[in-house]
Amino acid sequence: MKDQADRLREIIDNLKRNQIINNNNYVNSRKKTNSARIITITSGKGGVGKTNVAVNMSIALSNIGYKVALIDADLGLANIDVILGVSPKYSLADILHYDIDIMETLSEGPGGIKFISGGSGVEELVKLNKEQLEKFISNIEILDNYFDIILIDTGAGLSDNVLSFVMASAEVIIVTTPDPTAITDAYALIKIISSRDRNKDVKIIVNRAESIKEANDVLDKLAFVSNRFLGMKILPLGLVLYDESVVKAVKLQQPFLISNPNSHASKFIRDITINLVNKNNYMPDSMRNGMKSFVKRLHSFFTG
Repeated sequence: MKDQADRLREIIDNLKRNQIINNNNYVNSRKKTNSARIITITSGKGGVGKTNVAVNMSIALSNIGYKVALIDADLGLANIDVILGVSPKYSLADILHYDIDIMETLSEGPGGIKFISGGSGVEELVKLNKEQLEKFISNIEILDNYFDIILIDTGAGLSDNVLSFVMASAEVIIVTTPDPTAITDAYALIKIISSRDRNKDVKIIVNRAESIKEANDVLDKLAFVSNRFLGMKILPLGLVLYDESVVKAVKLQQPFLISNPNSHASKFIRDITINLVNKNNYMPDSMRNGMKSFVKRLHSFFTG
């Protein structure tokens, strides 16, 4: 049975979500004529829960009215389909090798989201000639007409493939944990980004923290050292405390936002999502170039 504090938190959560939708005046009132917001989610090392964060963020965004697509671009350990408990029929590779439309590669996920398995198609972008690339771009840019936000879940680490996705994206979210090696690797990733584009929009999420203080200490530390020693502004986006319900959800092959929407992890993910679409953290339409620009930049990084 819910106590008074739980009911109060639910009321506040609902008010926040309604306020975001009304303030942005974005989802329900505009015509879908602008490009999608492309956000790459990455991490300095594996095992920090990056994909779980990406999946549940997608659902949280859908819950407040956004049309969301999630692309699995992890070349080594693609596992969005595992977390969602869905077996995709097609991947991006099918677009390259067969006469498959991008809309056919979209699989239905829970909570109203769509997702695309990258498969070997991501790596094979390198092999495309100019004519093949333009054909692929004309296909994939259709996503801009259907989605408000496209989240791209990359692999972990500092490989050239991961960095190509990071540098091709206008917005980047780095997921870390309070583990010292995870923090060190997150900072190493920020350092590489800053050496190539100091003005890139980079946000940080601390996952699996033992306490809010511990998470905030990590967020503050990364923001401070990035600004002090790299001259780069990093935005703390939020935190998720360690929650057993997340472990149980993975075993059930269900996002924790679906299997346990009232869990602490679910509440933190909703807070992060609200921060992401807050007008103060919002990228204006004029600064967003959608999938066409993203794929062109990605291809140039792959082949450059």
